[in-house]
Amino acid sequence: MTAKKKRSRNTSWTRITFRVLIFSLICGAGGVTYLKFLSRDLPSLEQLENFDPDLVTRIYSADGVLLKELYTQRRVFVDLDRIPKKMVDAVIASEDHRFRSHWGISLRDVARAVVINTLTLSYRQGFSSITQQLARNLYDTIGFKKTITRKIKEVITAIQIEKTYTKDEILEMYLNFIHFGHGTYGVQAASKRYFQKDAWDLTLDESALLAGLLPAPAHYSPINYPERAIHRRNTVLRLMNEHGLIMQSAYLEAKALPLEVSQDRNNLGLAPYFSEHIRRILEREDKALDIDIYRDGLEIYTTLDSRIQNAAEEAVLKAVKRNQAILNERLYSDREEFEQLAYLSIYPEDSVRMMLNGEMALYEGIRTQLLVQTAFVAIDPTNGYIKAMIGGRPDYHDQFNRAVQAKRQPGSVFKPFIYTAAIDNGYPVTRQLLNQPVVLNVQSSEGEWETWEPKNYDLSTGGLTTLREGLRRSLNLISVRLVQELVPPEVVVQTAKRMHITTPLRAVDAIALGTSEVIPLEITSAYAIFANKGVWCAPIAITKIVDRFGVTIKEYHPKREEVLSEETAFIMTDLLRTVVDRGTGGSIRWKYRFNKPAGGKTGTTQGWTDAWFVGFTPHLAAGVWMGMDDPSVSLGKKQDGGRAALPAWANFMNAVYDTMGWEHKDFEVPKGVSKIEICQVTKDLPTKYCPTEKEWFIDKYAPFKTCRVHTEASSRRSRDRGIDDL
Repeated sequence: MTAKKKRSRNTSWTRITFRVLIFSLICGAGGVTYLKFLSRDLPSLEQLENFDPDLVTRIYSADGVLLKELYTQRRVFVDLDRIPKKMVDAVIASEDHRFRSHWGISLRDVARAVVINTLTLSYRQGFSSITQQLARNLYDTIGFKKTITRKIKEVITAIQIEKTYTKDEILEMYLNFIHFGHGTYGVQAASKRYFQKDAWDLTLDESALLAGLLPAPAHYSPINYPERAIHRRNTVLRLMNEHGLIMQSAYLEAKALPLEVSQDRNNLGLAPYFSEHIRRILEREDKALDIDIYRDGLEIYTTLDSRIQNAAEEAVLKAVKRNQAILNERLYSDREEFEQLAYLSIYPEDSVRMMLNGEMALYEGIRTQLLVQTAFVAIDPTNGYIKAMIGGRPDYHDQFNRAVQAKRQPGSVFKPFIYTAAIDNGYPVTRQLLNQPVVLNVQSSEGEWETWEPKNYDLSTGGLTTLREGLRRSLNLISVRLVQELVPPEVVVQTAKRMHITTPLRAVDAIALGTSEVIPLEITSAYAIFANKGVWCAPIAITKIVDRFGVTIKEYHPKREEVLSEETAFIMTDLLRTVVDRGTGGSIRWKYRFNKPAGGKTGTTQGWTDAWFVGFTPHLAAGVWMGMDDPSVSLGKKQDGGRAALPAWANFMNAVYDTMGWEHKDFEVPKGVSKIEICQVTKDLPTKYCPTEKEWFIDKYAPFKTCRVHTEASSRRSRDRGIDDL
């Protein structure tokens, strides 16, 4: 070979080497540039070091029962040391058995995946380590679409995570973040959803089942596809056995166990109407407190008592079903009304009958006309704490909370406001009015004025009648005369407003019969004033909000306001006690055998469209409403407050007193009130010739005149008439 040829060949190799070097530098620079481009939207080191997942907000009752969870992703964080080792082992065995030895990615798994995918010309084999899965799920900027770009992003972030955290910290994040299906994120939420237990109580087979869900939670759902779930669980158990994480005997025993998971897909929880009431309050608070109720993992402590709530739901549902049966019987016997209300020209009659009899759910389109609805609320009079709330039928839950949203005519349960106005203005309970017909001018729905002659519920009339007797018997004529002769409608409205009735009240004579609408929660809270010595306590549902770190963000304290004098409150309490002891609410005593000190009032509106009972004891005030969502539909003839609503109240109170073990407690008599002996006839101070009785009076309004009917002269005349008769 000549020197010239050698020089030419050396020059060629030099050029090739130079070109390769240049190409490598260009490729390297391009690769670095590409990696920098991909890294633009990847999480920073600061983000990695400040892992802050969305957590479930939990709402608790006053006695520690979980009522509801609020979340966008159902996640409850739990420390790794509280997660069973068998759960950790199951995840490592099934998802990444080299997790403890690699630095974010397993090169062996990558090589295997490249070979398989190249040979099959598909994306059949993946190679995501636990750290890569965490990276993908933790930061949405990485994406989920199966592309080379996404894989590179995963690898970069996984390496960063491995540099930032220990293996145990990575496992803790992974087990609290990963999706387990059916809206659950993290092992604690999944354990609660599928097994109704905490993560630390998981057994081997349950741990394997949860770990088996991770590759495809929807595909392996134990609820939708139990056979697939069992097969996948057994695969995880086999892998644990092969990797020496469990003994052969444990593997065989767990593999043989049947699948037992909770099938409850739509668990409304205890007190769903109350929980929704809480959620709405929190949504009003989130801006002021700078919280996100769906992401911040808050703990909301409420006033509701699960024992009282359970008693309420049982008593109310029993009453609702009884009222529904009465309505059904009426409809079945009245073909015209049945066809009209049930839209039998649209819906098949046999199906509607089955629905009304409780054999299947009633069509939503006819529920307002055919479904007996209810509202119930119980309040502690001393602090306003809502102890129980039902916003509709427990067996037909919807979004309309009738306890706080419905505005219904109260009928006679409004009468105590009229009597309160009279007592507060100095009229004693012995004041007598004529129990005779009256005429009212009322405005029709068309705006025209019409005359109306109200009647007593029992159609009775009579002579002079005391205020106590008028309320005891719920005499409409006495109530009307009260607003016509003693306390004008404007005064009644002022009294009701002072007692925190916020709905519009029409200052007309018909207010005496409860024609202006009220809200169940408000009127129950107003009745609680009587039991609380004239002090109104604002209804309160939340006691405190605590963040995920256990720091109290806000505490809620009772808001109190004295709206009545103690003397007026006591006199009204005693009047309403008469209603329960021997008046329209008397069946509480003789039929339902509730014998604790109590006061209350029945209420019925025209046409039996609304039935009420609102009452109180020293421990609790409670209100019940029964009716149809469509106020034009009647509960039925004679379905008044005493028959349709009172039984729920009485059964509830009996159950609550038994459950809570409350001791006998009477209403306290305040200073300034005295029980005075008076003449039965004139209600004045008695002479020695008077037939007498005792009555409560506010001292400053006590009688000061002596009876002029029963004197010595009248007594002598009576004796003389007796001799003449002989």
